[in-house]
Amino acid sequence: MKRQASEALFEKAVKLIPGGVNSPVRSCKSVGGRPLFINGAKGAEIVDADGNSYIDYIGSWGPMIVGHNHPQVLAGVEAALSRGMSFGAPTDLEVELAEMVVAAVPSIEMVRMVNSGTEATMSAVRLARGVTGRDVIVKFDGCYHGHADTLLVSAGSGVATQGIPGSPGIPADVIKNTLSLPYNDAKAVTRLFAERGHTIAAVIVEPVVGNMGLVTPAAGFLETLRQETRQHGSLLIFDEVMSGFRVAYGGAQERFGIMPDITCLGKVIGGGMPVGAYGAGKDIMRHIAPEGDIYQAGTLSGNPVAMAAGIACLKLLQQPGVYDELENMSRILITGLKRVADEAGIPVQVDCCGAMLGMFFSDQPVTDFKSAKKSDLDRFAAYYRGMLERGIFLAPSQFEAFFISTAHTRVDIDKTLDAAKAVMAGL
Repeated sequence: MKRQASEALFEKAVKLIPGGVNSPVRSCKSVGGRPLFINGAKGAEIVDADGNSYIDYIGSWGPMIVGHNHPQVLAGVEAALSRGMSFGAPTDLEVELAEMVVAAVPSIEMVRMVNSGTEATMSAVRLARGVTGRDVIVKFDGCYHGHADTLLVSAGSGVATQGIPGSPGIPADVIKNTLSLPYNDAKAVTRLFAERGHTIAAVIVEPVVGNMGLVTPAAGFLETLRQETRQHGSLLIFDEVMSGFRVAYGGAQERFGIMPDITCLGKVIGGGMPVGAYGAGKDIMRHIAPEGDIYQAGTLSGNPVAMAAGIACLKLLQQPGVYDELENMSRILITGLKRVADEAGIPVQVDCCGAMLGMFFSDQPVTDFKSAKKSDLDRFAAYYRGMLERGIFLAPSQFEAFFISTAHTRVDIDKTLDAAKAVMAGL
């Protein structure tokens, strides 16, 4: 494929933007390539600046669950634009989307809209500390909760992809109250709470991890988090920025039947527009200003265009059978990927949860960040490049989940598996 236009744009970008990208994982450094510059997309197809078309499994890193440029989402956005782009004042649209979120997510009775997943998680942590009067936050190795200083400890996603252990610029005093444990290690959680439970404000976790690649919770792990936090007066925060409205309409908490105290959302609820949210029961949310004294604000929070896109997206997801079909397509794809890898004699681990999928080039099960890091990164890089040449657009990192949308068809899946078979044969 010709990529002269993308190359020219990248050469210009590196002189103006650090690394030529506005988010590190887009740089494609870990897979030995350069980023594609995108010109447009529709349905499950994305088109680069040179006119090359690809079947897209990034989906803007998760939001595009109904595909790109869905007519109903576009119509909602256009209607909102005709009224104005931003007012810095409340609108009916933010009330409507809040109603939909509260109705969908089991643990949420009130919700505050923000502009990104990072804003949602950092606000949730502040809320937890304010409500409990405690300082310590527990997270898990490889779980990425945005780039707020408090949470950029043993993080996954782009931090893992770039090989960065944390980040300069974060004072030790800021992270001294952030503790990180191995994901899926219920015994480590129990031991920590036995020692320090009275100091812990909250545990924050991706209930289904997408930021070290896809890793699902082991039996009893989420239950242990719920039991220990409740027993010690701590709060449980589910970071469902990625899993919310993707592994089920009500997120991972609906799927697994575990009720957190605070939930963070993003991605799908904006239908492709920048958005985030955090919510909880009324007794917790009423601590937020102006009703309470825990401060959080945002000039563009509840932006009407983003709210309209989210409303349209969620209405599409309410249609009967949507999630059954998404999971069915996911399972067809990962079963096929496992088959072609086995035929080529290449060890892989595959899994899916709703419309989230993952594949590791590893000969052992992946249950946490330590086992994820044992994957063959060179083989993944070669696989990524080979798939891209055959028109398949994957996340340029072993440590990222990939995504199915309602726009993907069996034809798309078959083309993807044909490409994978050819690439695997050459690995």
